[in-house]
Amino acid sequence: MQEFELKVEATPEKIETVRVPEETTLYELSKRFQENYKDTIVLAMVDGKLRELNKKIVKSCEVSFLTVTSRDGKRTYRRSVTLLMQKAVQNLWHNEVQVRVFYSLGQGYYCELEGCENSPEHVAMIAEEMRKLVKQDITIEKHSVKSTEAEEMFASYGMTDKERLLHYRRSSRVNLYRIGNMDDYFYGYMAPSTGMLKAFELEAYGEGFVLRFPNKQGDVVEPLKTSKKLYHTLKESRSWSRMLGVGTIGALNDAIASGRGEEIILLQEALQEERIGSLAAQIAAARSGGRDGGIKFIMIAGPSSSGKTSFSNRLSIQLTAKGLKPHPIGLDDYYVDRDKCPRDENGNFDFECLESLDVELFNQDMTKLLNGEEVSMPSFNFKTGRREYRGRTLKLGPEDILVIEGIHGLNDKLSYSLPAESKFKIYISALTQLNIDEHNPLPTTDGRLLRRIVRDARTRGTSAQETIAMWDSVRRGEEKYIFPFQDSADVMFNSALIYEIAVLKVYAEPLLFQIPRDSEEYLEAKRLLKFLDYFLPLPAEGIQQSSLIREFIGGSCFNV
Repeated sequence: MQEFELKVEATPEKIETVRVPEETTLYELSKRFQENYKDTIVLAMVDGKLRELNKKIVKSCEVSFLTVTSRDGKRTYRRSVTLLMQKAVQNLWHNEVQVRVFYSLGQGYYCELEGCENSPEHVAMIAEEMRKLVKQDITIEKHSVKSTEAEEMFASYGMTDKERLLHYRRSSRVNLYRIGNMDDYFYGYMAPSTGMLKAFELEAYGEGFVLRFPNKQGDVVEPLKTSKKLYHTLKESRSWSRMLGVGTIGALNDAIASGRGEEIILLQEALQEERIGSLAAQIAAARSGGRDGGIKFIMIAGPSSSGKTSFSNRLSIQLTAKGLKPHPIGLDDYYVDRDKCPRDENGNFDFECLESLDVELFNQDMTKLLNGEEVSMPSFNFKTGRREYRGRTLKLGPEDILVIEGIHGLNDKLSYSLPAESKFKIYISALTQLNIDEHNPLPTTDGRLLRRIVRDARTRGTSAQETIAMWDSVRRGEEKYIFPFQDSADVMFNSALIYEIAVLKVYAEPLLFQIPRDSEEYLEAKRLLKFLDYFLPLPAEGIQQSSLIREFIGGSCFNV
């Protein structure tokens, strides 16, 4: 029997040379080194390419391992536990009950059963059956079938979302995953067996339940930490999807293919404008009634590429229509001079920490404005890295209101001197309303990353490779400075547009194809390209100039 010589990452710091017989799987190889890793190994890199552990070694190569705490390992683990949950539901109710995965909620997926009651008792039954399957350590098999066969199979299962998704796939074959006698299609890689899927919990929540996953340490499932406001915002977005008849990628592709693309754009924009108008009416009513007219500051914050600037402008227009006089304020203008900006652990400027802003000056200026005084407003010159005064002054009258947008807008440490009753807080994020299919939620962060790739290339000359390289750092900043304050908002606003990824596809694909194959960012680019391949393209010509998506693709009537 032939043997292959491998250079294996025996530990995160040590390379060993080993010989293995042909037909050895990466899973068998990983078991030899698992004790050297704190967390469970779920994937491997073979000569720089991502591989599932059930794949056989067919040549001499270099091998490293990815655990459940890595970005791709985490995705693989979540995907595999979701498949495990489906198998448990099938074992309990056969094909009479289906489970749908809708969106991320905390460190988990919000799900609902279709065909039976979403009771705590049923949720407990699913969890118990999942643990039985883990103990049985069943192999998760991967096999390839013709796309047409997969379509027919999912149609017979009643999984119409998967059937429609595969209808638009260009590939003649697709990979399916099997546990026992159950096959399913998933967007991405899988773990090799049910035996390694020990860490999960199920918890009844809202009208369904949450499938909870391990924390960043990889082996502990912490109590559910989420927001009722977020849940209701996502629930409202689902009702919009139903109203438009577009809840999945396949349904969106159907609409585009049948010539309804422009209609979907117009309906979605109308729904979003109505929501912004309702927000303006709520603020106007609070000023004249419930909050004694005390609201003078609208504080807006949200993660990267949420469309904060366009939203602020559109809200200002609606406030004007309600008889108010809004004035936009960007917190970026209160940056400290560059030589005073704090640095992170790597010695780089930390523009996202609260200390990068002149908090004292901001509070002095806002307090003076609240007291009716005239204030000279600063502007930050990003080229020189210094704050400047260009003759802009501001004084608030009875109908004047400030619309303040920036990363720390919801943090009361920023506006500590302002009375609570003078502030109205809005949290904005692009919470996508689409699902890939019944069991694959569309990651919200992917939508925001695509927005940023397109915008950065257009406005800053930044390559897609550079944007992807900095994305993890951006996400860490969001988790530290934005997400902890989202529940303190008076209102959550969803800026996602149901059609937007079909539009972004046209702009993002050429940028992603430019990323070199030998770069660290190539794997992420390849994943995003595969994701975009699910969508039919949608031209941007019918999108109005005030649309939030114009902030990213260009052509906005606002200064964004």
